[in-house]
Amino acid sequence: MAKQQSDRLRSSIANEAARIIHASGYVDYNAARNKAALRLGCRDRKSLPNNCEIEQALIEYQQLFHADEQKLSANHLRQLALEAMDSLEQFSPRVTGPILSGNVNQHSKLQIHLFSDSPEQIALHLLDKGIPYQESETTLSFKKGQKQRQPCFRFQYKETEVEIIWFQSGSIGQPPLSSIDQKPEKRASLTQLRKLIY
Repeated sequence: MAKQQSDRLRSSIANEAARIIHASGYVDYNAARNKAALRLGCRDRKSLPNNCEIEQALIEYQQLFHADEQKLSANHLRQLALEAMDSLEQFSPRVTGPILSGNVNQHSKLQIHLFSDSPEQIALHLLDKGIPYQESETTLSFKKGQKQRQPCFRFQYKETEVEIIWFQSGSIGQPPLSSIDQKPEKRASLTQLRKLIY
């Protein structure tokens, strides 16, 4: 009986976190999970769902309540990704994130990995294109528990946030780990992305 109650609470928290993510655009699953647990009065860490459970709840929520909106958002984001990747083709762009699964909403950002000898090449390219950007760093996890800080460029493109992460040339075959399931992040080239659209 106690296990059934715990499972129900876990499922309720996952569903509430999914609603929070959809409504507010949270990309931090941990923040959404904690907010959902607080709303439902849960203080037991063992009853909290993991990222994969929240991701599944989000997929089900969006398919049930926002299927048409989700399809439109996914198609729109993929078209923007094609345009952006076309202009960044010299850096072997790879799109990543929810855009590949289609699990997106109006808050989703466009995530692109670029590869070059130095991040300065990316910065110069953006300046040449007249794109104002903010530069920062993001910490990514890799196999064997390695963590690396990677240069990151953020800007707005047609009212959508674009996040570009720089990687060293030749590292396409060594993707970072997904924060959701800790497996290598899926990436798609321009050719692969076109197949998702057409």
